[in-house]
Amino acid sequence: MKKRIFITATNTDVGKTYTTKLLLNKYAQKGYKVGVIKAVETGVVNGKYPDGDELYSLVSKLNPAFKQLSVGDIVPLSYELPAAPFVASGGEKFALQRVLEAIEKLEAFCDLLLIEGAGGLLVPLDEELMVLDLIVKTEAVALLVTHCSLGCINDTLLSKKALEDAGIAHAVVFNPKADAESFEVVSRPYFDAKKWDVLKTDKDIDTLCDVLYNL
Repeated sequence: MKKRIFITATNTDVGKTYTTKLLLNKYAQKGYKVGVIKAVETGVVNGKYPDGDELYSLVSKLNPAFKQLSVGDIVPLSYELPAAPFVASGGEKFALQRVLEAIEKLEAFCDLLLIEGAGGLLVPLDEELMVLDLIVKTEAVALLVTHCSLGCINDTLLSKKALEDAGIAHAVVFNPKADAESFEVVSRPYFDAKKWDVLKTDKDIDTLCDVLYNL
């Protein structure tokens, strides 16, 4: 099995795809043959994949072997309704085996595979499985992308505890967006008091790559 890194987040629209693209670029710069898969994507309409198209375009440039594949290869499951997979699929059983087979197929083209999740850790894939369970099933280490807005302490700690309870090796990165200044005043003092190594997507991606690879 190749190195697998699962990118998850505290919620939707926090910055998973943005962070995944940063990691792809940085690992490629470090000399790795990179690969990526978006296990399931919702909001796919008329063959347009909001995240999948971006990821496929980038990985094809960084790893030419992916040019022989298609966006459907890196997004094995997709639905039109922009909702949790359980809802978007109409309650279908999650096709876990299809995802695992897609991962194995892509690993023939790379030595490091990034797996992007959908929404947050407790987003339901079907009546039994959640994104958290998918991380366990893929045997990947995880990156938790969290926000810097007011409330990030609660959101980050809840998600981190879920990863710890599931026994998943993980790292945490803060995605500042437009909240960098307020984060330093209203949230960072807590993390500093707890002696967290606060890594940010816009400044510490190189360090983050090393941390993740060594988990």
